[in-house]
Amino acid sequence: MNWQVLFHSLYVVGMAGGALHFWILSRHPKGVPQYEYLIAIFIPIWSGLAYTAMAIGQGKVEVAGQMTHYARYIDWIVTTPLLLLALSLTAMQFIKKDWVLISSLMGTQVIVIVTGLVADLSERSWARYLWYICGMVAFLIVLQGIWGPLRAKSKLQEPALSKLYDRLLIYFTVFWVAYPVVWIIGPSGFGLIGQTTDTALFCLLPFFSKVGFSLLDLQGLRDLSGRRENRATSPVVSQTFKFIDWATDRSPLRRRLR
Repeated sequence: MNWQVLFHSLYVVGMAGGALHFWILSRHPKGVPQYEYLIAIFIPIWSGLAYTAMAIGQGKVEVAGQMTHYARYIDWIVTTPLLLLALSLTAMQFIKKDWVLISSLMGTQVIVIVTGLVADLSERSWARYLWYICGMVAFLIVLQGIWGPLRAKSKLQEPALSKLYDRLLIYFTVFWVAYPVVWIIGPSGFGLIGQTTDTALFCLLPFFSKVGFSLLDLQGLRDLSGRRENRATSPVVSQTFKFIDWATDRSPLRRRLR
């Protein structure tokens, strides 16, 4: 049995199931913007197509006696910036989006993926590790961005959103840190694990970091939107809003503006 073909095929099935599930959720968005669903749907579709290539024997090339799966990088260069976009949109769900911060994170992540690909295609060991280190520096910048300024953005909003972001952030970080660890101990690095184990891990990690993350993200946003809607329609809140409108309407400033 060709275990690598099996792992890649199962991954494709998982991605298809994830995309279908997110599409079904989008039919009843429950107050969550449709672009959140669009991102969640596109990620597994693109990733599934890249892994389909590997499942049928494409998307790989032998370099310096070891196999480089460049189709992985075709997947990652699109999907990992989109995952950062989804995380950023959640962090700024109820405030103005800081597109400079978002684009900086996404652009730096592209550098992480490109340097990883160059490292994997390098024939000389020292060049391989040099590009790996460059990618790790960019990766640390991404981590600083999501734990620093992006997390600070989430704190400007209601506590429930901040807690959701913190849960997503921990989940996100654990799986993303695992990527360079598996890379360096695998055939591309020190060779401590074989190609079959490497393939299995690079199917499990993307599944949980893509479909798993989007499941948690969308469900958290749907729950948060539901709670906000319930508060807005409760009798106490409605009366409070009416009192605020009445008080504002009777203010001297409002009367002078009429």
